Amino acid sequence: MYRIGVDVGGTNTDAAILDINALDNESRGVLATCKTATTSHVTLGIQTVVKEVLGRSKVDRSKVLNLAIGTTHFVNAIVENDARRLSRVAVIPPFSDFPYALRELVEGPTFYLDGGLEIDGREISSLNPDQIKGAATAIAQAGIEYVAVIGVFSALDQHGLHEERCKALLQESEPKLSVVCSGQIGGTGLLARENATILNAAILGFARRTIKGFRLATSKLDLACPLYLTQNDGTLTDAAVAAELPIKTFASGPTNSLMGAAFLQGLGHGDRMLSDKQVVVVDIGGTTTDVCSLLPSGFPRQAPNFVEVGGVRTAFSMPEVLSIGLGGGSRVRVSDNDGTVSVGPDSVAHRLTSDAMIFGGSVLTSTDIVVAAGSTEIGDPDKVKSVPSKLIAGARADIKRQLERAIDRMKVSSAPVSVLLVGGGSIILTDELDGVEECLRPPHHDSANAVGAAIAKVAGEIDIIEILADRDENVATNAAKKAAIDAAVAGGADESDVKIVEVKKIPLQYVTNKATRFVMKAVGSLKVRDSPDPNTLPNGTLHRELDPDDEFQSEASKAEGNIAQKGSMAKPTLGIDIATYRPNVKDSVWYISPIDVILIASGAGVLGTGGGGSPYHMALYTLDVLRKGDPGRMRIVPVESLKDEDVCVFGSGYGAPSVSDERVGAGTDIFAAIDTVNGIMGIKDFQGIVADEIGGGNGIVTFPTSARYDRPVVDCDLMGRAYPTLEHGTPYVYGQPVLPFAIADCKGNASVVVTADSNKRIETLIRQTCVELGNSAGAAGRPLSGEVIKKYAIPNTVSQAWYLGRAVHLARQSKIDFIDAIASITPVKQLYTGKVIDVIRDVSRGYTMGRCIIAPLSADEEADIIPSSARLSDGYQSRETRYLAIPFQNEYLSAGFISPSEYHKNPAVAEEEEMVCTVPDLISILGSDGEALGSPDLRYGLKVRVIGMPAHPLWSGSAEALRVGGPEFFELETEWKSVGEYKKPRSVIEEFNVVSF
Repeated sequence: MYRIGVDVGGTNTDAAILDINALDNESRGVLATCKTATTSHVTLGIQTVVKEVLGRSKVDRSKVLNLAIGTTHFVNAIVENDARRLSRVAVIPPFSDFPYALRELVEGPTFYLDGGLEIDGREISSLNPDQIKGAATAIAQAGIEYVAVIGVFSALDQHGLHEERCKALLQESEPKLSVVCSGQIGGTGLLARENATILNAAILGFARRTIKGFRLATSKLDLACPLYLTQNDGTLTDAAVAAELPIKTFASGPTNSLMGAAFLQGLGHGDRMLSDKQVVVVDIGGTTTDVCSLLPSGFPRQAPNFVEVGGVRTAFSMPEVLSIGLGGGSRVRVSDNDGTVSVGPDSVAHRLTSDAMIFGGSVLTSTDIVVAAGSTEIGDPDKVKSVPSKLIAGARADIKRQLERAIDRMKVSSAPVSVLLVGGGSIILTDELDGVEECLRPPHHDSANAVGAAIAKVAGEIDIIEILADRDENVATNAAKKAAIDAAVAGGADESDVKIVEVKKIPLQYVTNKATRFVMKAVGSLKVRDSPDPNTLPNGTLHRELDPDDEFQSEASKAEGNIAQKGSMAKPTLGIDIATYRPNVKDSVWYISPIDVILIASGAGVLGTGGGGSPYHMALYTLDVLRKGDPGRMRIVPVESLKDEDVCVFGSGYGAPSVSDERVGAGTDIFAAIDTVNGIMGIKDFQGIVADEIGGGNGIVTFPTSARYDRPVVDCDLMGRAYPTLEHGTPYVYGQPVLPFAIADCKGNASVVVTADSNKRIETLIRQTCVELGNSAGAAGRPLSGEVIKKYAIPNTVSQAWYLGRAVHLARQSKIDFIDAIASITPVKQLYTGKVIDVIRDVSRGYTMGRCIIAPLSADEEADIIPSSARLSDGYQSRETRYLAIPFQNEYLSAGFISPSEYHKNPAVAEEEEMVCTVPDLISILGSDGEALGSPDLRYGLKVRVIGMPAHPLWSGSAEALRVGGPEFFELETEWKSVGEYKKPRSVIEEFNVVSF
């Protein structure tokens, strides 16, 4: 019995045929392999390589159990913005963060329909069949064939009551519509799931045609076996399923190599893994090297949170692969300045056999170097005899350095590393790697990608939310495991071989019903079935249904002269020189631009200190409002411009971040809350809008509010950061009234607290109402006078967010240290540089408490996150050997050193031996790109830098302020520890103001 694997890459197409009864022998059952250049004609390319391996192996074609194909065709269409392969998509709802060029290609009409679920499973509203049928008619009249349906909390909708019913109604009305439901694509997080669903719908027509070509190729080879495609996680999916969910195959190329490497080395899928070591696969091709860590399950480690495809943030499972510009065709250069030798990142790629010196060309490549060094015999070695030995040594050293750094970046622990080296370009490594215990080249390593496709197993994965209140968690867990196993069996796995390989239980924040996200994956070997009818093609298609002379034409031949539309992928800040950009400030009024929104969002993330909600989502909402409305309505004025009698209102998002990420609001809930309070108080007009907190998404929500009411945002806020409760507004700490306080949703429900015996009681009452409203709502407190705002608000914090965001973006653009850039505009202390090694979360109190542990980096790891200019500066501090502990209640509460030995004795109770910073001072954790990480984003292995910034004196100006904003409120057994003296932030309005004459 035999299996054939094919990997269709951008440069080469590989094939391998395996004898499944000889998988344990020295050759791992590989009977033959073949590599050929990828052709634009899909059918011919596959036919060529499969025909070759069948001929070499001389096997009985009737005993071929299956053909598995991995391809980059679908993801390339997205990345290349190829109009020939992408379709316009009608969406329910829109294209919030698509790059401009891609959006222009795929954007179709958008419809908002009734439906969706709350976090506790209740309906937000019932489906409206007439509304859905009306949308179907409008879509068809617009000439759109492909539709994406996205429902709120579709991960809860296990029975398809909303998305699937909506799909059925759309197709009942217009049978020609092809509908993709988001519940089939990803888990929680509406925006990323929506994006992935749109991309899937956009590529759907091309995927169906491509897979039809794969089937035709199989038919012409007289193979009657089932056809499968490999998925992002290294498992198989039936071709019919892949034709409907092509997005799940986007990363199959790198994954095939990873899985093939583990198999060829004899590690299998967890049965022979090196339990005391970590395994890193290094796949060196002609242009790039892909590096990925293997989990004990034998599958690649998956990327966290989200993955960007073609500039679009998506939420489907993909391996975490680091790609560097190093391969067999990499160009080798010598610097004119200092004689430094560099290899890559550019490459001659598929022109290696014509451009490289050993083949008579004029370009010195990495392959020429290894031939010149006498390490391998390829081409004509005489043609590289003149290459100087110093140049050879320098190139080898650079290859070694690049690979060592890449492997180090992908390590997940300090355990010994075993490297599996595969790929046709792996010959360029001729030296031992530091930090690597063993470097293994498995048999057939140059065809690991095709082998990976041939041996791929079948997976069943579920990503659902379960309500655990009043339920046995073990029962729910076992039910989820069974559902994953059933899904694997339904996909073709052998029931006797299926095992659970991944279990994730992620509690959602600030919910009282113990809503928990379950992610379960089961994997099993493909079931060996009886030989199918030789007259039947894969998936039940009969030979006679296809005309044998009907070649599947490539998209290029069907395009009739159409060319790929490779427009700009730019988002607002890309392509802009941040150093010379000037905001539009006239007569002391700052008019907000899209660039300002992005910069403020980055800065609000830093000021969010781990909480405050997603600034990214709110920035997208703000950009949409800005694009559709009058830009002059969205503006900022200095706090000093307020008159004492002026009235300022507040509006913010309130609830659980995990819910607001899924139940993305339309903004009307905040307007409803403001209008409710104003109505009660008889306020007909107001002069300014002030943010409750500048940190996170609530630091930006004021801008759409400004556009809605045509009133300016005041350059200040009531916290100077983010805090978890409404008690933490500075005016309220100093005795100013909070009530009446309103909370509202987008359905017209509103509740008001008029009297309460304490601010703490107000928070309790509002929190309970928020749960009833679905744990995501708009909130507004009593408007305050200009006199109170000038006295008790934290000034210039919108400007501070702008300057912080500008510093981060400028540092990335100028390749300077972002801590130095931040320090140039505000007092900041670097508390730690390290790697997250533990994140403990506890939701027993109804909200998320947690603790993050960060360990020191090695010198090489520091090079990945700290520019050399900063490490060589006189002020650079030597590395700290102790660990840093950061407890959080969404927001980060303190930072203190702990002894590594004490931590490893008992991680849960290891106490800080030295406190370096506590609330109310600000603690932010920044990623390697300078962007702030919220507490939900923390995970093992992230390389981070921790900074502290001093709080405004209002937080230390009284015992009550320090009690509410300091360690005591959060039950920290420590005194306030400040990182320095506060300095009033600079004003954008003052610096860039242009006065009219």
